[in-house]
Amino acid sequence: MTGRDGATVASGDIARLAGVGRAAVSNWRRRFADFPQPVGGSSASPLYALPEVEDWLTRHGKPYDVTPVDRLWQSLRGAAADRELGDRIGNLGGFLVTLEREPEQWKALADQPSPVVMANLVDLLRTVVPEFGALLTNMPDEDTLTIVRLAAEAAERETGAAVFDFLCARYLEVHSRRHAVTPEWVANLMVTMTGAAGGRLLDPAGGIGTLLLAGRAAGATELSGQEINVTAARLAVSRLLLGGHSAMLAVGDSLRVDAFAGELFDAVVCNPPFAERSWGHDELTSDPRWTYGMPPRGESELAWVQHCLAHVKPGGHVAILMPAAAASRRAGRRIRANLLRSGALRAVISLPGWGTTAPGGPDLWLLRRPDGTDHAHVLLLDATAERDRIEDGWRSFQSDPEARQAGPGISVRILDLLDEHVDLTPARHLAENATSPVTLAFRPTRTRLYSAARTLADTLPDLTVPDAPEPPPTTTIGELAKAGAVSVRQAPMGMPTDRGDLPVLTAKDVRVGRPPSGAGSAGPGSIELRRGDVVALPPGRHAAVRVLTEDGVLLGPQLLLLRVDPERLDPQFVAGFLRIAQSATRTSSGSARIDFHRASLLRLPIDAQREYGKAFQMLSDFQQSVRQTAELAESFVELGFAGLAGGRLRPAGAAGA
Repeated sequence: MTGRDGATVASGDIARLAGVGRAAVSNWRRRFADFPQPVGGSSASPLYALPEVEDWLTRHGKPYDVTPVDRLWQSLRGAAADRELGDRIGNLGGFLVTLEREPEQWKALADQPSPVVMANLVDLLRTVVPEFGALLTNMPDEDTLTIVRLAAEAAERETGAAVFDFLCARYLEVHSRRHAVTPEWVANLMVTMTGAAGGRLLDPAGGIGTLLLAGRAAGATELSGQEINVTAARLAVSRLLLGGHSAMLAVGDSLRVDAFAGELFDAVVCNPPFAERSWGHDELTSDPRWTYGMPPRGESELAWVQHCLAHVKPGGHVAILMPAAAASRRAGRRIRANLLRSGALRAVISLPGWGTTAPGGPDLWLLRRPDGTDHAHVLLLDATAERDRIEDGWRSFQSDPEARQAGPGISVRILDLLDEHVDLTPARHLAENATSPVTLAFRPTRTRLYSAARTLADTLPDLTVPDAPEPPPTTTIGELAKAGAVSVRQAPMGMPTDRGDLPVLTAKDVRVGRPPSGAGSAGPGSIELRRGDVVALPPGRHAAVRVLTEDGVLLGPQLLLLRVDPERLDPQFVAGFLRIAQSATRTSSGSARIDFHRASLLRLPIDAQREYGKAFQMLSDFQQSVRQTAELAESFVELGFAGLAGGRLRPAGAAGA
């Protein structure tokens, strides 16, 4: 198998190579009988042979550009099972570092016969990149050699770092749930708030190196880390070494086998695994790191906090991500109290959510290893809606801990937190403070409501009344299905929506108008939705229809899919009449079980359908705006009542207001 013959591409890859959207690729698959057949993957995420795709694009006159780095990625996917992909990319990173450090040694070896190259490749990498050590495997094969040569070709056009960044980005798209990657803005924030520039930085749960890379960009002089997952460690080492930089990253369990025992750093950053019950509780009962108390079995995050503090110099800072519940769980109150009493805990900051952690994300705890300096206050900051104010709030607190904080933060006396709960949840303490969410939110909510009300008036839909209306001819969904213009499908009723690596559109998502909230896996009977698909709740109690605007989402149970031929039917036109059918079943007695196949539509040409579809969409958008404005009005009224009752707001005409 050569690199070109074995290369495979997914629909998203085809779209990128051809410079089109994913919807265009989905349309090609439907419209062209000669479109290549899948050679792997799954029904929800098929893979196609790259040579066949190239031939098809050429025959149909569709321009495309397969760059060397693209061909490298497709060859990697074709040569490795998904579970091996990360390891192959990590090992390839070691080669790219070798190519960067000793290009002449590779050129000399590359001219040898393939068996000689395969026999000496690993030794070359270990000699040139000693930091990789035992991370390299001893199993090069023909596929490996082909991919290595493709990597060398790609690196001639771009830097090794750019090639590897591209491969990592594609890999994380495929395996977004396999590695918990810290968002770049969070990594930069953590490094900035520890003051890591110009010092030694440690990340004891290194992942794929995102926090250490942020430290390198900020000017840390020495980077060290530890990671238990070998695949992630390979990726991290390659990312850190490419570009001529140095780093030390050990492989292993930081809590059980600390690779940096006894070493102190200027700053520590950490995004540890959450809710790990097998973190070593029974083996580490007398560990000297537990200065603030033995972490309970269910509080592994408090073990990580103390591990980080044990590795920072007196006066040095730690930034660690923590689950929001860690600020208030009963089992951890003793350790939280000890962290407060010693002055080690300096701030708890609630972050906005990302990925599947919306709307609220984890908390960021900022700690400082005690150095004899007294601290009487701690900063509690709720930044779930105002992340841009975090750094200003922290700087303000550092300059004057007793000053009243502006924005969504409050400086609290440590003595006031040492009650039976030791609850450090920022939102709770902000609600009890004069600068509560009521005070902060009333004026902005009023401004938003005023703007929304004016927008409603400006966007009130209008429709034309014909002079002499005549009943137009009609058809039904069933008749259109028989003619091949639409197909009606349904996902398996027992399909799980709480686990898997693909987003799932649930019935509630369609009903309340929110993005996909479920998670599932492709399996027998599963249906991957495409842009332009019409998804509806079955006739009954609720009426809701949605037209999909993107690909790659699985259809959830209790939903009907109507997939239309876009050359014959407009999706918004169909959705409008389905909504009418839903409303009819809800208002007519004894008809809640009517089949959608009997739903009636006007028989119109496609251009007229599109005009109707725009009108239906305009009405739906207006209804959604009305609902959002009504919710905003409810919130405004509640804020007004709460503010007046609590003394935080006064009537506009009251004396002293």
